[in-house]
Order: sequence, then C-alpha cells, then structure tokens
Amino acid sequence: MKHLIKLRAFLKPYLGQLTLNMLLLLGTTGLALIVPGIIQGVIDQGLKAGATPFLVRSALILVGIGIGTALLNLVQRYLTEWIGAHVGYDLRNAMYDRIQYLPFSYHDHTTTGQLINRCIEDVRAVQSFAGDSLVQVVQLGVLAIGVVTALVLRNPWLALIVLLPLVPMVMMTSDFGQRVTRLFYDIDNTLGDLSARLQENVSGAQVVRAFAREPHEIERFDQVSRLYFKARIRVIGEWAKVMPTTNLLITLGTILILLAGGPLVLQGKMTIGELVAFNAYLLMLSMPVQQLAWLVNSLGESEAGAQRVLEILDHQPEIHSPDGAETLGTLSGGVEFRNVALRYQDEKMTALADINLTVEPNQLIALIGQTGSGKTSLVNLIPRFYDVSEGAVLVDGVDVRQAELVSLRRQIGIVLQTSLLFSDSIRENIRYGRPEATDEDIMAAARAAQAHEFILKFTEGYETLIGERGVTLSGGQRQRIAIARALLMNPRILILDDSTSSVDTQTEKLIQEALDKLMEGRTTFVIAHRLATVRRADLILVMDNGRIVQRGRHDELLAQGGLYREIFDLQLSQQNRLSGEAEMEAELMRGKREGEDIPGRSSSDRSIS
Repeated sequence: MKHLIKLRAFLKPYLGQLTLNMLLLLGTTGLALIVPGIIQGVIDQGLKAGATPFLVRSALILVGIGIGTALLNLVQRYLTEWIGAHVGYDLRNAMYDRIQYLPFSYHDHTTTGQLINRCIEDVRAVQSFAGDSLVQVVQLGVLAIGVVTALVLRNPWLALIVLLPLVPMVMMTSDFGQRVTRLFYDIDNTLGDLSARLQENVSGAQVVRAFAREPHEIERFDQVSRLYFKARIRVIGEWAKVMPTTNLLITLGTILILLAGGPLVLQGKMTIGELVAFNAYLLMLSMPVQQLAWLVNSLGESEAGAQRVLEILDHQPEIHSPDGAETLGTLSGGVEFRNVALRYQDEKMTALADINLTVEPNQLIALIGQTGSGKTSLVNLIPRFYDVSEGAVLVDGVDVRQAELVSLRRQIGIVLQTSLLFSDSIRENIRYGRPEATDEDIMAAARAAQAHEFILKFTEGYETLIGERGVTLSGGQRQRIAIARALLMNPRILILDDSTSSVDTQTEKLIQEALDKLMEGRTTFVIAHRLATVRRADLILVMDNGRIVQRGRHDELLAQGGLYREIFDLQLSQQNRLSGEAEMEAELMRGKREGEDIPGRSSSDRSIS
C-alpha cells in the first residue's frame, strides 16, 4: 500500500466528495446492522407471541430500511465512480505532462509501449482503487467493527468461538496480498512489452509485408503474449488457492454457531431469535469477507500500477531550467563549444570528445563524416537535448545549462533526418512551432520550402489530413513540410540534420535554393552526406569517432587531403560513374531513334549502321 499512499495527493481536491461518500457508507452500514435485530424481534416477539401489529410494523420498518439503503447506495455509487474518474483524469494528465519533459536519454531506454501502458492500464488500476476499492476497504472495516461489536454485546463467549476462523483467514489474505502485488508488477511489465511489440509491428507493417516476414512477427508476438498469459495464470493460481479456503472458513463459522449456540437455546440461555440474529450478523460479514480475496487481488493490481506510475512521476528530468535561469532575448546566433565531451547514459564509448569550436553569428557550418561519427550528437547539444559530460556549450556567451529552456529552444529551428508529422492537417503541422501564425505566414513558409504547389494539388489543400507520422505523403513531401515548420519559427539558429536525404535531386535543388535565401541572417548547422550541399559553407567540420579531425573551407580541405579528400574522391567517382551510365543510355536511345526515324532504310541497312 505504500505506493498507493504516496498518490494520496490526487485525492485531496476531492476530500469533500470523499467525506460525503464515507458518511453515506456509514449510513448504509448502520442501516444494515439494524436488520438482524429487527429479525430477532420478529421471531421472539412477533411470531412466538402472535403479535400481528408488531409484525406489520417490523415489515414496514424493513421496507423503509430497504428504500433508504437503495437511495444511499445510488448516491454513494455515483460519488464513488465520480471520484475515481476524476482521480484517473488528473493522474493521466500528470503522467502525460511529466512524459513531455522527460529527457531524450530516458526515451532512449524506454519503449513506447511501456509508456503507453503506464498511462492507460496502470492509471486505470489506480483509478479503480481511488473509486471502488478504497470504498470497499473502508466498508469492510466499518462493517467488521460493527458486526464484531454486535456479536460481543450479545454473547462474548459465542462471538469468540465463531470469529476464530477469521484469524487464519486474515493472515492468509495478508500473505496473498503481498504475493499478488509482485505478480501484478510482473504482469504490468509484460503487458508493456506486449504493447511495445504491437506498436512496433503496426508501425513497421510495410517492412514486414515487403520482406514477407508475417510468420516471424506472429511468432515473436506469440512469445511475448505467452509470457503475459503465464503471468496471468500465476495470479489465477494464487487466487484459486485462497477462494475455496475462504468459503470453507465462513462455512465453519456457521457450523460453530449451530454447535455452540444450539445447546444454549435448548438450555434457555439464548432465544431462537438471538441465534438467528447471531447467524445473520455472521452472514452479513461473510459476503465482504468472501470478497476479501478479490479485494486484495484488486489492491495488488492497484499497488503494482501505482508503483509503475510513480516511476514516471518521481523521475526528475536531468535537463530542466535551473533556478534563476536566464531568459534569453533575441539571439545573435553565436555558438561556442568549450572542451566538450559527451557520453550517453549506460554507454561505455564517448560519443564526443575534445570538441572546441567557435561559430560567429550568421555563419554556415557544415558537418560531414561517416555514419556514427558524432555529427548529430554535436548539434543535439545546442538546444540541450542532452547535457555535456565535460566542458560547456554556449549560445551568445550563455551556458545553455543556465538558460531558460523555452527561450532557448524557441529560437532554434530543427529539421531532423526523420521528419515526424502529426495526425492533423498540413496547416496545423506547419503551424506547430508557432500556434499564433497567420495563414499568410504559413503559406509563405510553405513557398520557401517548395511545398506550397504540391499542397494545393490536394483536394483539401492546407486542410488535408495526413495519416499517422505523415504516411500519406511521400518522403520528400514530409521533409518539405518539416522544413516549412522550422522556417515558420524564424529561428536565429537553424539545424538541418541531413534534411535533404529523403528528396530527389530536382527537389533537393529547389529546397537548396530556398534555404540559401532563408539561411541569410541566421546561424546554420547543416549535416549532409552529399558534398554538393556543403561546398559554400563558411566552415566545414569533418568528424570521425566523435572528434573533429579536419576543419576549413572546401578548397582548403581538398588541399589538405585526409578524410575529406577521401570522401570527395569517392563521391566524385560515383557521380562520374552514374554520369557515364546516363550518357551511354542516352546514346543508345539516340541511336535507336535515328534508326527508326530514317525513311526507306531497310532492316539490313539499320543492322549494318
């Protein structure tokens, strides 16, 4: 229960409703405790004495109690569900809010399925406790106190005898609760893995079909699903052990009443009505006690869910605006790396080392190198997606760790290698970074990104809804919309992470022409694998194994030789080969057309020529 107790803050806003609910619960329990006494009077005074008026009066009282109990239960049930729904709503929003601020390093080690499962299934388990289970626990406690008190007041010795079986039941149920909490924690983790596998498969449906790997994916899903099934079966096995034992102990209590109370009735020390009332109290307690195993099972699930929820809520983001953070005004765009090193969480290798770099405002910096050389890691430090392990990154002379994050990131436009678009209209995707942008601003950004024309070709134009992650668009269209989104922010620092990798040569040329104009007056970092996009950079950084191994302008680096020259020669040879193949194909097509177009030439003439 310790994790559920930690979440009590989410109940505080509804203490008034919770208090009213508990008062209603006391009312329904109090009415229920009156009934056995009335039954005792009906038997001893009504039936035995033949007092018809007494019987009628007792019947009317029972009817009144039934109606009152029904009305109280109606209001109580509504309040119970109302409280649970509100707690679930608040908790789910708190979870989502925290996830928005979790650092990239957390997402690097946590699957999407696990996060989704915690926001839905684990919150549902906690909501179930806040609504239904909490009320049942209180109801069981109040009813148990009331019943035990009534039994002891009637006959302490007989009460002691019939309540003895409840002692092992409570001990057994307590042990069951501890075991089932651990089991439900395993269930929740396995369900998260199952959600992750499902989400991954659905997202990669095209790849699965393309490689005809459906049977393999079905087998992979079955393996995780089987683990979830087995975890559930273990809980059912534990529950199956407890339930029959609970029923047996309740039955034993009734038997003890008959064995110990029967002789007292025969001896005249107890009336039949008292014996029936005694048994009625025990049966009144038996129903909640029989549900105790189910209740403990529900509490175990809620406790496990609370534990997983708290793992998110208690996680303090490593990257956040510090106390007294400096709110950045309009940046000039100067960037400096001082003795920077970066090591990702749980990674032995350093991603960056010995990075020293000073970038003047409005400069165009190009980064080139093999995959995994550290280009993306370097630019990710500017908006502070990760914190440096050593050294410092400064923007306009301010350490980014001391800057207010929103004021920093709102002045940095980013187009990533993989353009993520949301399931919304094209207009809203472009407007994402500037919600207040006008339609004219949006269209201007789209024109600059060479996206306006193809957008207008859609039936709905800018109101066209795109599918999840933009799957209804081509790679080049997604990339141009992402570029428009970044450009609309009018950032002082622009980061293009291989942003033309998903477009054809013609589209790349159009985008590059637009970017040449838009990069004027702003500091730009361009990551590219094609040398054609970095020739005119003010500074080219050649990276290898997380270090800057060469720096300079294009002509200077060619003269130096080294890795840049190797990359240049390799790409040049590839371009020459492709160009030669294209010329040969064009020559063949020309010869074919000439042979077909000359009138009066025979097939033999064409073959000779």
